[in-house]
Amino acid sequence: MKASEKHSNPREIRHRLGLNQQEFWGMIGVTQSGGSRYESGRSMPKPVQQLLRLVHVDKIDISRITRGDFEVLSYLKTTRPAMFRKLKSEATVKPTAQKRAVSRKGNGSQRSA
Repeated sequence: MKASEKHSNPREIRHRLGLNQQEFWGMIGVTQSGGSRYESGRSMPKPVQQLLRLVHVDKIDISRITRGDFEVLSYLKTTRPAMFRKLKSEATVKPTAQKRAVSRKGNGSQRSA
């Protein structure tokens, strides 16, 4: 299964998360009736697809993103593309490594308790 196929069916994602339509679509600013139309096969605009992926697949809390964050990203992308790619690469790898480190710490503390 391709990565894009994994999140191409919003109804399947919603069911997997155990959310009703109002909860699921409300988290990305889409009305329940609009979400219902997308789940029934109506073409979903690319921005809605991207928000769906960010919030429900990648589990990113978009309420914490600020305009300043976007300005910094835009600046780095246009003026320092190599730095942007390097930071993006490091940020993608780092959370996984952090999870492993936290997991190891948690296992160690459980043994000593």
